[in-house]
Amino acid sequence: MVGAGGLGCPASLYLASSGVGRLTIADADTVDLTNLQRQILYRTDSVGATKVAEARKALAAINPEVEIVPLASRVTGEDAGSLVAAADVVLDCSDNFATRHALNRACVAHAKPLVAGAAIRMDGQLMVFDLRHADAPCYACLFPEEGEVEEVQCAVMGVLAPLTGAIGAMQAMEAVKLLAGAGETPRGLLTLIDAKTSGIRSVRVKKDPRCRVCGTG
Repeated sequence: MVGAGGLGCPASLYLASSGVGRLTIADADTVDLTNLQRQILYRTDSVGATKVAEARKALAAINPEVEIVPLASRVTGEDAGSLVAAADVVLDCSDNFATRHALNRACVAHAKPLVAGAAIRMDGQLMVFDLRHADAPCYACLFPEEGEVEEVQCAVMGVLAPLTGAIGAMQAMEAVKLLAGAGETPRGLLTLIDAKTSGIRSVRVKKDPRCRVCGTG
């Protein structure tokens, strides 16, 4: 799991309580007072501490039998490969496109499922890229690396706190399903949540044969 913020906190809580064997959490940030509105792993006495260290303590208190591996560093293209190769499922709970694309490239290279979530203001997104299947789209099919997409972050634009909880919980749900081989994985389905109207809709995404990451053209 990359990112121990608004999405990573609820996702990790459900993964730990579900009893995953090993949960690696990567995040280079420390806890800030403004994080507490949405990052539910932390308390006021966590302010100033590294997020992964505080996350490890909180998750161990819930389920001490889960191995928590904290990585207090930013995931880049150089180290994404080794992290992804050692994982069964990858959760993208990050907040920037550089990290998202690095994880996507690594998941394509190692054919690992990627559960990506995003939330900003009152809009949320969830998508599972099951890259174990040759016909599955990847993150770059939806958001090309060379595309002109405005990057916005919660710290700047704000976000409705319960929305991050909903998206993070859904990421954990899909991860548990993938790990257990239970239910149906929504391959190629982008789920959009509008918290303002409580509306949920899905958009089918197909593999782009010209994609520079997973395509053949």
